[in-house]
Amino acid sequence: MASPPSPASPSMDQISRRTSVLTRHLRDPSTNSSSPPLEPSNCLQFAAPELSEKRDFDVESMRRVMDGHNLEDRDWLFGMMIQSALFCPRDRGGRVFVSPDYNQSMEQQREMTMKRIEYMLDRGVFERWLTGRGAESEMRKFALLEVIGLFDQSLAVKLGVHFFLWGGAIQFFGTKRHHDKWLKDTEKYLIKGCFAMTELGHGSNVRGIETVTTYDSSTGEFVINTPCESAQKYWIGGAANHATHTIVFSQLNIDGTSQGVHAFIAQIREADGTIRPNIRIADCGHKIGLNGVDNGRIWFENVRIPRENLLNRVADVSPDGQYLSSIKDPDQRFAAFLAPLTSGRVTISVSAIYSAKVSLAIAIRYALTRRAFSISPNGPEVLLLDYPTHQRRLLPLVAKTYAMGFGGNYLKSIYVKRTPEANKVIHVVSSAFKATFTWHNMRTLQECREACGGQGLKTENRIGHLKSDHDVQSTFEGDNNVLMQQVSKALIAEYLAAQKRNKPFKGLGLEHMNEACPVIPAQLTSSIVRSAEFQTAIFRLRERDLLTRFAAEVSNHQAQGQSKEYAFILSYQVAEDLARAFTERTLLQIFLDTEAAVSDGPLKNVLGLLRYMYALICMEEDASFLRYGYLSPENSAVVRKEVTKLCSELRPHALSLVSSFGIPNAFLSPIAFDWIAANSWASVQH
Repeated sequence: MASPPSPASPSMDQISRRTSVLTRHLRDPSTNSSSPPLEPSNCLQFAAPELSEKRDFDVESMRRVMDGHNLEDRDWLFGMMIQSALFCPRDRGGRVFVSPDYNQSMEQQREMTMKRIEYMLDRGVFERWLTGRGAESEMRKFALLEVIGLFDQSLAVKLGVHFFLWGGAIQFFGTKRHHDKWLKDTEKYLIKGCFAMTELGHGSNVRGIETVTTYDSSTGEFVINTPCESAQKYWIGGAANHATHTIVFSQLNIDGTSQGVHAFIAQIREADGTIRPNIRIADCGHKIGLNGVDNGRIWFENVRIPRENLLNRVADVSPDGQYLSSIKDPDQRFAAFLAPLTSGRVTISVSAIYSAKVSLAIAIRYALTRRAFSISPNGPEVLLLDYPTHQRRLLPLVAKTYAMGFGGNYLKSIYVKRTPEANKVIHVVSSAFKATFTWHNMRTLQECREACGGQGLKTENRIGHLKSDHDVQSTFEGDNNVLMQQVSKALIAEYLAAQKRNKPFKGLGLEHMNEACPVIPAQLTSSIVRSAEFQTAIFRLRERDLLTRFAAEVSNHQAQGQSKEYAFILSYQVAEDLARAFTERTLLQIFLDTEAAVSDGPLKNVLGLLRYMYALICMEEDASFLRYGYLSPENSAVVRKEVTKLCSELRPHALSLVSSFGIPNAFLSPIAFDWIAANSWASVQH
């Protein structure tokens, strides 16, 4: 017998009545005149931002300002890479993109790196990279390496080790006998070089490395040894698989007396890849990035090399074992050894900025086509870049990237025109820029990854792997924090020298210290904070005050009995603030010089907006301006408000600004273009 329905359960009559009402409602809209008929919603359609975004300045002209040099050479290499199957071209949404295949194993990635090098070698990419002379050859080399790095940082690092570190050491530490014997074969890849400086126990502290080399006058040979496990050479790019020769940095011991760190040429493999006797090599293994580079570890056991393999520009050893050097002071001799290594910091600095350019171009193009939420009933969804929060996340980073791009061009120009007198300036500026630019790149990559939402996680959209590949830049070729400490030490040395000589400051841009202390208006306005005069004054005020504070703090610690070195260590917080102040003041001046070189017109106007943003975002982000009173809380609020206004003023130029980076579409990613077509079912079937 069926049980009666419970009071909470609808009866069959109720169900039938409701079904009838819903059926009439769906079939006959006239039954409810106040409601529109149900219709399928329109699907999202991709609209290229070029159709709606205006261009108020010439993108090609801005690219010439940004890249600065060798545009035709860059475009030639871009085209060569896009055309070859070695660079993994793939169709996504009707567009071709190139990027490494990260699904390959570590071993496969390494072999692909070498195949790409051979491809470019056969097509003359590396012509005159070592045998060419003059600034023109060096700038071409820089430009082509920048293009290569835009495709794959492993490929750029592998080439950087071979040409800039191994080849550069022979160029700058060696003399004619080394140049004649090694440079041409290096350029043709008849030998493959690596650079054995870092050890398991010593990285930034090169002076402390433990590898030992002695001289045997009976045979006219040097003998290289790894005396302990911490002395094994570590992270040596190219050593694990491919390198045939290496530059060995080692303590030189002559008749029981250490003469400090010197550089030697040693062969570690035969041409067929066989490891040489008395040498052991191990792989560093899989890394979070740069797995196309075969980093290795090297041990030496009584490895004998000819006396001529000492790179002897700074010091030499005679056949009978006499140590010879025109530089008697060991500290100055060590500095002379390290001076040529600035090329690594130059290339890393510029590489970081090009990585930031790629991520910003992708994130901003995506934000100009991706919509989310409506701000009015039945209104269209809003473009991501039309949200003030999204503008705040990305547009200040664009301005900083422009400033640092100009800074990179300046750094390259002073490097290729270097003189012995300019070595100190190049060392300080390259140290400051390398640290600042690589930190900026990692911050930019993370912000762009987040700004792209879930799409930022996909390997094909590049940003995630750019993060992995560039993370190491914060620590190789000098730990960033150590480099910034070196900047502050150089500045205090200039300060103390000027006081001791009672002469004006000269060099490192410190000439402003000879002038009266800048006075900042008590009440700031929009027009004041945008003026070059105000920006220059407050950046100089910060630098001079922090330099004075740093010197006083170090002096106080020394007065309490601390050593000079320990006094520096104890004063690290002011030292960090000072190094940042020096770097940002230098970049502001370079930006102003770049802006001044552009004739009046739309290009100059947008450069002005970018410079305003760069200066003001530096003020907003550095607590020193408030901590030391360069800005009052009220004036800091004026700066913050102006940054927001500048975001809205730069918004219409966003597409043109990232298009001016000059990066071919194929080197970006699917979400920078028609991301709907790239993710369609048709693309899966294709």
